[in-house]
Amino acid sequence: MDLRLLGYVVAIAEEGGVSAAARRLNLTQPTLSRQLRDLERTLGTELFERGPRGLAPTPAGKVLVERGRAVLAEARAAMDDVRLAAEGRAGRLTVTFAGSGINGPLGAALGRLRRELPRVELRLEESFSDAEMSDGVLDGRFDVAVQRLPARDARLAVRAWWREPLSLFLPAAHPLAHPAGPAPLDILGRIPLVVWPRDASPHSYDEIMALCARAGVVPRIGASGHSVQTVLALVAAGFGAAVMADSHKVLRRVGVRHRPLADTSTTLHLVWRAGEANPLVDRFRDVLTATGE
Repeated sequence: MDLRLLGYVVAIAEEGGVSAAARRLNLTQPTLSRQLRDLERTLGTELFERGPRGLAPTPAGKVLVERGRAVLAEARAAMDDVRLAAEGRAGRLTVTFAGSGINGPLGAALGRLRRELPRVELRLEESFSDAEMSDGVLDGRFDVAVQRLPARDARLAVRAWWREPLSLFLPAAHPLAHPAGPAPLDILGRIPLVVWPRDASPHSYDEIMALCARAGVVPRIGASGHSVQTVLALVAAGFGAAVMADSHKVLRRVGVRHRPLADTSTTLHLVWRAGEANPLVDRFRDVLTATGE
């Protein structure tokens, strides 16, 4: 049934007559009367009867008025949703992120997004693999990735978002953990390292190896772990030291001390599909950019 006709029936019921409803609808009375007669003929029943206060819905008319109000409200809601989605203020957004990001300003940015865009369904997925995050953006599982080391792929758009220092997380009892101030880069050659396995996170592994090469030291691998919690547990157990983003210090692992690693930093990037048409992605980038400033 035409939504316009439902609107006519609801207006007649609410106004109690064709004349008042026609004025409300900016129609002539004959036009509205004709539309009502045609609809009643189509349905095979009268929808209104004359009462002491004007036209009142018949039992069949009451059913149509009640259903009509619900349908019209749903139609208006659908139109609102379409408009908000086109403006990037409604819809669904799937974001994948690295643990180091959520320990920094990403958490605050996501909270701001929820407050500013309450109609957005925000789906979050933590990942420990830069490769998986970039691949997920490419194949459509994720709309945006917030990651340190995005894949080099022309199909990805990448923007540097937030830069933070790197720190060396050391066993609390180790002599190198106690001097004040930043640790020199050549410290990486004076203690075994706890790293991410290269097959699990080649970008992270290569980043640490590049730091060792820059310092002119040969790294010794003491152990490896597939999660931040495992890496820090191995550090606390004395297997070596780990190079990680400074924001991980908020985890306050017992048995671990951290020192800034001099003249080093890492960058979190916003990654999305090049040519992405979803306006929510633009809105998300704007919120994160404002939060990171």
